[in-house]
Amino acid sequence: MNKNISVIGVPMDLGQSRRGVDMGPSAMRYAGAIEKLTTLKYIVKDLGDIPINRPVNNESTDGTNLKNLHQVIEANQQLADMVDEEIQKYNFPLILGGDHSIAIGSLAGIAKHYKNLGVIWYDAHGDLNSSETSPSGNIHGMPLAVSLGIGHDKLVNISDYVPKIKPENIVIIGARSLDPGEKELIKEKGIKVFTMHEIDRLGMPNVMSEAIKYLKDRTDGVHLSLDLDGLDPSEAPGVGTPVLGGITYRESHLAMEMLEESGMITSAEFVEVNPILDEKNKTATVAVALMGSLFGEKLN
Repeated sequence: MNKNISVIGVPMDLGQSRRGVDMGPSAMRYAGAIEKLTTLKYIVKDLGDIPINRPVNNESTDGTNLKNLHQVIEANQQLADMVDEEIQKYNFPLILGGDHSIAIGSLAGIAKHYKNLGVIWYDAHGDLNSSETSPSGNIHGMPLAVSLGIGHDKLVNISDYVPKIKPENIVIIGARSLDPGEKELIKEKGIKVFTMHEIDRLGMPNVMSEAIKYLKDRTDGVHLSLDLDGLDPSEAPGVGTPVLGGITYRESHLAMEMLEESGMITSAEFVEVNPILDEKNKTATVAVALMGSLFGEKLN
């Protein structure tokens, strides 16, 4: 894995409706993210946080039900530009969120550097909604759809190219809460999904082996987008949209260890850490521990 890591914090809480997730980057830094990576012999450059402009209110804009649309677009374009610049310097972008709407900017900045960028979406949710299918209008439930070119014109056109990724290059792991429109889109586009049913039935080693094998030959880089609500709430309580019956702490470490061994991960983000909903920064600590496994931490 690239030994030069650029850490970018995105204190975004405008893609959803529960305050606190904007403190996620600080919580992960406080839990020792930078020190962990430095101890693992990486050259780490912490670029600080992207400034987020708060709206006067969160009413719909541009005649849609999308909350805080202009601010989300602005922040994601800044993130896309920053990530793009770091990849041009041959650095590994590690993005700390913030709600999952920031993946729009991450993928916009990353995908232009690859012909076939793969995406591992480690999440309880599909994040494949649009304004037509979203029950809430929260943009953090839309980043994967937006990156496929589905959604509001200004969101899909961030960084001026559409789409960012192809449906056949996506693997969703840990899904257990999908809206009807998301299920239809998954079937229509043929997106590969390992639900909790598959994880329970096959076991995490087989799921990860299949995911790695599936992406290995068809992609020239893979972005890991890890939402902490992919884990069970007992392991990661500090998230805005917890869903019971999730991935265990140990299964998640195994997944990260197998991704590190595959050598295929070229960028990553850890999102949806909400310290206000957490227990003694437990979720941020879990996130940092998983970063350790992703970047090669071993017991021996």
